[in-house]
Amino acid sequence: MKKQLMAMLFGATLILGACGGGETTEPEEAPAENGGEETAEVDAEQVVQQNCISCHGENLEGAGNFPALDDVGSRLSQEEILSVIENGQGAMPPNIIEGDEATAVAEYLANMK
Repeated sequence: MKKQLMAMLFGATLILGACGGGETTEPEEAPAENGGEETAEVDAEQVVQQNCISCHGENLEGAGNFPALDDVGSRLSQEEILSVIENGQGAMPPNIIEGDEATAVAEYLANMK
């Protein structure tokens, strides 16, 4: 019984550790001036590579209990994808990606059909 409990705790720790952390050590791109407005470009594909492939697979084809994201746009709308990113679902904890990055990733994934 103890071995099963320890194995389950260890497995959960690995899964949460692999999915956690949205912080990067790379500097953010400088905002571009556009008619007095400042906007920052987010490379959604890079954010996905940094935050999603450890659980969803290198090609987002799904892995184990983690669903495939390579065609998620055919199943969920951009708003639904953003809701999953913000609120979590199943084993996925909430807010792995936040703010403009979350919005850009939701748009990027919504176009994957």
